[in-house]
Amino acid sequence: MTNTRKSQVLRPTLNRMIVLLLAAYTVTGVRAVDSPFVGKWKLHPSRSQITDLMKVEAAGTNKYTFTFSGTDTETIVADGTDQTGIYGTTLAVTVEKPARWKVVRKKNGRTIISATWNLSEDGTTLTDAYTETEPNGSTMSVDYVYKRTAGGSGFAGTWESTNQQMNSVYELQIRPYEDEGLSIMDSGAASAKNIKFDGKDYPRQGAGTTPGAASSGRRVDDRTVEVTDKIKDKILDTQRIQLSPDLKTLTITVQPVGQSKPNILVFDRE
Repeated sequence: MTNTRKSQVLRPTLNRMIVLLLAAYTVTGVRAVDSPFVGKWKLHPSRSQITDLMKVEAAGTNKYTFTFSGTDTETIVADGTDQTGIYGTTLAVTVEKPARWKVVRKKNGRTIISATWNLSEDGTTLTDAYTETEPNGSTMSVDYVYKRTAGGSGFAGTWESTNQQMNSVYELQIRPYEDEGLSIMDSGAASAKNIKFDGKDYPRQGAGTTPGAASSGRRVDDRTVEVTDKIKDKILDTQRIQLSPDLKTLTITVQPVGQSKPNILVFDRE
């Protein structure tokens, strides 16, 4: 739901995992037009298992270091202003109340993520009303519930999601790309992932692309491939993509770097 797709730039989990969903699928020796991966796929939330991890550390007076993606960190003052974030984005945190924060990420001045965090009275639970806005204006929203797993007070601490409710439809469109490759685009995206299955890194294409984003893949068997996603040669995640024997279900197992639990995303063919 990111990388996912809380996107690779924003919160790869898309994730946050749903952005890590934009995997590359192809099969050596099979023309893309004949590939069983080609088609339109819809996420089945109740059959998917998604764990999102994030860490917030106090770094001074009203200043915090955030880790949303692997080992990438961002340190900003929580004063509501746009400050330099990872991969060409800005991050702003507004303390609306001691137990409520507003978190906004932008790219090129356009809001791509907004979230409202609320802390429980006992400080053990954090709820996140999360919304991604695509370049075409469409939105995807998810309500997350996190539990505190380590240290800190207030919002500072290590948090692991225990539940999430997706309030939007999430789809993947997989199309042929040249002779043996495939092109993958998710709902509302302005960029596509084009790749051939030859072990080489293929840059992400399109206006919404994160600079340096690329993927490589290898074939396991006729219904299974493995993919590695990178940004500037830094590995973000590895993914195992598998079709069911009847070719009606697509399962993506995403292993983000620095996270012990994989995310398992199940799609139905439309």
